[in-house]
Amino acid sequence: MEKIRLLIIEDNRLLRDGLTEVLKKESDFEVIAALQTDEKMLSKIQTSDIDVVLLDLGLQSYDSIDVVKLFRKSNKDVKVVLMGLFATHSEVLEFVECGVKGFILKNATVNDFLTTIRSVAMGEKVLPEYLTESLFAQIVEQSLNELEGERKIIESVQMTQRELQVIESIAAGLTNKEIAQKLFISPYTVKSHVHNILEKLTLHSRLQIAKYAHDKKASAKNE
Repeated sequence: MEKIRLLIIEDNRLLRDGLTEVLKKESDFEVIAALQTDEKMLSKIQTSDIDVVLLDLGLQSYDSIDVVKLFRKSNKDVKVVLMGLFATHSEVLEFVECGVKGFILKNATVNDFLTTIRSVAMGEKVLPEYLTESLFAQIVEQSLNELEGERKIIESVQMTQRELQVIESIAAGLTNKEIAQKLFISPYTVKSHVHNILEKLTLHSRLQIAKYAHDKKASAKNE
């Protein structure tokens, strides 16, 4: 039987060790690593042998939302489960929009904890129990559907070869002047291409163009 490969990120050592021991007793789980938020955690994000990440909501050294974004950027297939004592509606919505698939309250039973991990690993979305019967759950679902629709629209946009070159150059951190020199065109022409790219992708900044390029590259690598 293929095991669910887990990475635990929890700053509280006692809780981190306890979670590891509980999960190691399950025959269908393999704990790849249990880490606090440090440089080792950042390097582990780059690995591709993780199915589910168990992430503490209240990290000390990093903002949990930034860690989620790093995982999603590095490996879109990894599923993130957030662990916390309590999360507000706005926090849950923000995490869901960033790709979090499940939430576990730290006062959950062991059985609920294990069930959530297995459900998320199978592709299900698991909201905190206190939200599942509320109108908020419907709002989250609508938000997810809208995000998926936006992705499909972006994927269907046709770019010219020159626009693709400009996108690649922006992702590499080049200025308009540097792009112009690289492509042997005028800075004004580069500016025009950037404007067209922003309109086609419904984006608002060069930073968003760079993120689009990096996400596209990561997506192609994972296919």
